[in-house]
Amino acid sequence: MANIDVVGVTFNKNGRKYYFLPNNLKLREGLTVIVETERGLQFGYVVELTTLNKNIDPSSMKNVIRVSTKQDYNDHKNNIKDSKKAFEKCKELIEKNGLDMKLIDAAYNFERTQLYFTYISNDRVDFRELAKQLAAIYKVRIELRQIGPRDKAKEVGGLGPCGRPLCCSKFLYSFNNITINMAKNQNISLNPTKINGACNRLLCCLEYEDETYLEERKKYPSIGQIVEKDGKKGKVISVDIFRKSYKIETKEKEIIEVFHNESN
Repeated sequence: MANIDVVGVTFNKNGRKYYFLPNNLKLREGLTVIVETERGLQFGYVVELTTLNKNIDPSSMKNVIRVSTKQDYNDHKNNIKDSKKAFEKCKELIEKNGLDMKLIDAAYNFERTQLYFTYISNDRVDFRELAKQLAAIYKVRIELRQIGPRDKAKEVGGLGPCGRPLCCSKFLYSFNNITINMAKNQNISLNPTKINGACNRLLCCLEYEDETYLEERKKYPSIGQIVEKDGKKGKVISVDIFRKSYKIETKEKEIIEVFHNESN
């Protein structure tokens, strides 16, 4: 399939990015728009204009409906104001019903036909009675969605171990799969206090340089591999890509450091 011109849109500051068809509209980054979604119309922020070269069927994508008007913006602000009131009411009902859940956010869709609540909980929650009570009050479709610890950190924000604001709350639009091997590739201590973020999951930044580390490590033998240097055989016990070297241990327990430019 041919390349598709698309526009990246978020629904709140630093929120997840979704792609829409520009619908022949003249768009630029920074504009606010009304887009079509499965939840009805939504007010969003244009954060990217790009081309997707994947095998995507354009008919499966939703459209940007229009550039927002001043009235749209005012309606959006009113929705935010009323969503905050709904948030407080929902918290009150959660406590009244004795439910083990922590409410994170509440939001109307642009048309105010649906009201969404996100929460975290360690277990599954039977919120059917809560949903009925909320529907009776607000007369719209109610949806309650449980989110994970990464999403919570993104919503709440905070400082990372580096002392800077959390990446997820500043510029990450989605979460990629982070693995323990990324820490191992970078010779980082596997101490949870060192490699876990505020969400108590592996740090997102472990991914940033992982590809570079993987490429560099290809230049060196693997840990445990038997190699020979100056007529002495030994097992590789460590690799230091910053020193551009690796160490081998011989049968005589002699430790030999071999630099990359000295390798056989």
